[in-house]
Amino acid sequence: MTHGPLPTLDEIEQIARDAVAGFPAPFRAPARDVAIHVADWPDAQMLRELDIDDPRDLTGLYEGIPLTEKSVFDQPTGPDRVWLFRQPILDEWRARGDVELAELVAHVTVHEFAHHFGWSDDDIATIDRWWE
Repeated sequence: MTHGPLPTLDEIEQIARDAVAGFPAPFRAPARDVAIHVADWPDAQMLRELDIDDPRDLTGLYEGIPLTEKSVFDQPTGPDRVWLFRQPILDEWRARGDVELAELVAHVTVHEFAHHFGWSDDDIATIDRWWE
């Protein structure tokens, strides 16, 4: 586990951007079209829409239409977004005690982008060897 000061929102975002930069070539360019936002906590509306009572249960969220479902008829209201929530990620990191924080942030990032790309579990496993 890493010791020292906890990372800022900007530092969490940079870890996420580094994870995206490590995606296989065919996914890197389309991933750059997705906005990455980092907040300390999910907002109340997100929690209500997902029927989540405890904000610690939401470490990340994809907002958008997966590429496998997009149509030319879709009228975007903004860019697709991946949200990362710093405090829930830190809580999970502390509770686990067996993983580096950057690994956990990258893991959450990959799984949120998986929603964007419509990746299967096998696709995710190719990129994120989380269980190793």
